[in-house]
Amino acid sequence: MTMLQSEKKTIQPADTWKFLIPSIIGALLFLCPISYNGEITIGVGILASFLLTTFGDVIPPFIVILLGFSAIASLTATALKPAFVQNSPFLRSTFINGPFGLIVRVLAFAFGIMAYYEIGPEAIASRNTGGVVLYDLAPVLLTWFLFAGILLPLLVEFGLMEFVGALVNKFMRPVFTLPGRSSIDAMASWMGAAPVGVLVTMKQYDEGNYTEREASVIATTFSIASVAFSLVVANVVGIGHLFLPFYLAVSVACLVAAVIMPRIPPLSRKKDTYYAPVGKQIDDTIPEGASLFQWGFDEARRKANGAASPKKLALVGIETVLDIWLALIPLVMALGTLALIVAEYTPLFQIISYPLIPVLTLMGLPEAAAAAPTFLVGFADMFLPAVLGSGIESELTRFVLAGVSLTQIIYMSEIGILILRSNIPVKFWELAVIFILRTIITLPILVLFGHLFV
Repeated sequence: MTMLQSEKKTIQPADTWKFLIPSIIGALLFLCPISYNGEITIGVGILASFLLTTFGDVIPPFIVILLGFSAIASLTATALKPAFVQNSPFLRSTFINGPFGLIVRVLAFAFGIMAYYEIGPEAIASRNTGGVVLYDLAPVLLTWFLFAGILLPLLVEFGLMEFVGALVNKFMRPVFTLPGRSSIDAMASWMGAAPVGVLVTMKQYDEGNYTEREASVIATTFSIASVAFSLVVANVVGIGHLFLPFYLAVSVACLVAAVIMPRIPPLSRKKDTYYAPVGKQIDDTIPEGASLFQWGFDEARRKANGAASPKKLALVGIETVLDIWLALIPLVMALGTLALIVAEYTPLFQIISYPLIPVLTLMGLPEAAAAAPTFLVGFADMFLPAVLGSGIESELTRFVLAGVSLTQIIYMSEIGILILRSNIPVKFWELAVIFILRTIITLPILVLFGHLFV
């Protein structure tokens, strides 16, 4: 656990290697871009892709089994409350649920069976709803978090965040109102996958290294779409040949949103207080006149000195993976399917998008009426705008809607549920407001770039 400044330990010679070796491995796994099978990814992504490729056929039925175990074990544990579950904080928090949690897990199991066997109502069993979650979203979560959960301590427990944080703190604070260590969260999202960035943020908040405001801002503003996913979206909407200007536009829009969002409600109203059960466990104040590099290096070695044993870190990593598999994936299966049903089978997004039509027309976007719903349907799932908008003839409109879908960040099939289930104090209505605000901020920027490059 990170020490406050008044309690800092004396640095030992071995602490240098204890910091460098795990941190370099962590950086190589989570932060360094690697070309693999024609795509830009990271080490953890290669491991996840290998697992998906090797066991792709058995992962969906395995997920259905997981959903069934989660539902049955939760019903049994909640009803009987056996002593071995009550005496284990992990088992208690995972399997003893309130009415909402139980309903979600039972629904998830039912939806999983319907999607896998293609039985029951088409709205649930369709490949465009329950099938998307079972075959596309859940396998990615299962494989990415298997490796991310176990290997994440290499990135956050041995001083890398302290070292990088000290170097960029004087930039991050005035520009983004955030500590320097938040740059690691952004890089983990950018190079790998947005859920990995949220996982880093959750862990840092739970350990007392971020305030409520900082964790809320980072999770909803810095969990940016990866380069690899952005390339997929660009190809789906038919603008792969414009990927460089397209990703430049997305990056600029995300940076502008990252500067503005922390300074306006609801994020600006979040408290600068730490997670109550642990309190503040960090002091990133750099003494006057101190060398940023030396200060960061010393802080990193102190962090490494206080790291838990490999056995304990492995146990925590395994619990993180099981928590994702048995608690988060059922949420994604149930609520993600429901969100996609609303998007696919109801006119809700079409109705609420009517006010957008004159705005898009004013901005010079062709086919405004057809495009308007795609700018809002991303709240259900980030990939939906690309799928629904791929049939739009105007390349300019497809450029803009694909870019906006990547800059909105908040989508309930994955990121939204991950945030809501965490201890980070962000409510559903706040996620909806943040989604709308990000759309308002980034849309004009993407339109400008679209008119310049298309």
